[in-house]
Amino acid sequence: MGGLDDLYQQLILDHYRNRRGRGRIEDPSASVHENNPVCGDECFLDILVEDGRIADIRADGDGCSISQAAASMLTEAARGRDLDDALALVEHFRLVMHGDAEPDEELLGDAVALEGVARYPVRVKCALLSWLALRDCIAEYRETTAMGG
Repeated sequence: MGGLDDLYQQLILDHYRNRRGRGRIEDPSASVHENNPVCGDECFLDILVEDGRIADIRADGDGCSISQAAASMLTEAARGRDLDDALALVEHFRLVMHGDAEPDEELLGDAVALEGVARYPVRVKCALLSWLALRDCIAEYRETTAMGG
């Protein structure tokens, strides 16, 4: 499977070097800051929700190539999805990272390239950081809107 592994490695490096969705949203619907104290990865994630969909999503922060590439891939995969679809996407990615599901390439997009990370438990948290931040961001958004604010 060397060819596919090499292709996935190149895709991860491309997302790390040319991060998509990098930055912050000026007036986000919700925002979270997550970090992994074990390795120092840090993620600021902002979402803008319009009509129940993620109209914009931005990730910023620092960390290893896996965490930063995963954040880039997340912004591409989640943008435009409704909130329940985005949560299902995050859950699917979480299951793949823990080796509990086969990756759905159509659902994950470029993030399918991260499937090999599941073989390295110490790196799984790096890959999941931004994805779980999205789950927390959606929860914060729903909590805030439920309270009328």
